[in-house]
Amino acid sequence: MPAMIEVEGLLKRFGQTAAVNDVSFDVAEGELFGLLGPNGAGKTTTVRMLTGLVRPTSGRASVAGCDVVHGRQAMLREIGVVFELPALYPRLSVEENLHLARALHGAPRTNVEDAIGRLGLEPYRQRQVRSLSKGWRQRTMVARALVSRPKVLFLDEPTSGLDPNAARLLHDVLRSLRQEGVTMLLTTHDMVEAAQLCDRVGILSQGKLVALDTPAHLIAAQQGRRVRIRWWEGGSLREAAVPLDDAGAPELLLRVLSQHQVLQIDTTGTLDDVYRRLTSGEEA
Repeated sequence: MPAMIEVEGLLKRFGQTAAVNDVSFDVAEGELFGLLGPNGAGKTTTVRMLTGLVRPTSGRASVAGCDVVHGRQAMLREIGVVFELPALYPRLSVEENLHLARALHGAPRTNVEDAIGRLGLEPYRQRQVRSLSKGWRQRTMVARALVSRPKVLFLDEPTSGLDPNAARLLHDVLRSLRQEGVTMLLTTHDMVEAAQLCDRVGILSQGKLVALDTPAHLIAAQQGRRVRIRWWEGGSLREAAVPLDDAGAPELLLRVLSQHQVLQIDTTGTLDDVYRRLTSGEEA
């Protein structure tokens, strides 16, 4: 599949500080790509460069075939952006905000109805944005980004501070968009969210890209996967952590599960473990 986002040697300096330092990656058409890292690692600066809000110091990047510097105006017609802090007009209704975005993009009125339906906004379409909860404002932000039918969607921590039900609905919307071929770049601090949603992830640390792969491959490469089991045997608490590729693992698990009282069984080795190892020493 062709790359919808191409980043090569991207560098952004603020004074003597390199906020983003020689970062390169690409995102295929229809891929949901996660950009992870602690606060200050360069995630938002990268997104701002890719959406034309900040000019790179050096390097190059293109989105939907448009150079982010020299083809910025053409690029803006192909993308949607959802930032963590809602950028909506608080005194306008949900519907009015969406129609304003539609008019700016020259999109048909039917796109507003489609976005309202997709995000479940019908009961709130006439409500002023300032009266909405954070969850409904975030839904409105996503709907506003979708009224132009973007080829590429950037989402900067879209579920931050949302309750589980609101976050789950947004996850379902993102999965639906991926099935429709929309390319997405997501930043998040939620490693479970990243592992469940993203086809691949890149991890930034101090402005550098320190890992790039699928969540499963990163876990396997960094520390592998193990089964941890705790059980009672002969009046004592026993515990074992066995690599899944260990030839003796099936026999041990079968014996313990069939003969003893098991207190806990789970797999160790998660994307959160990988993230912590690669970004240790930075603020969360």
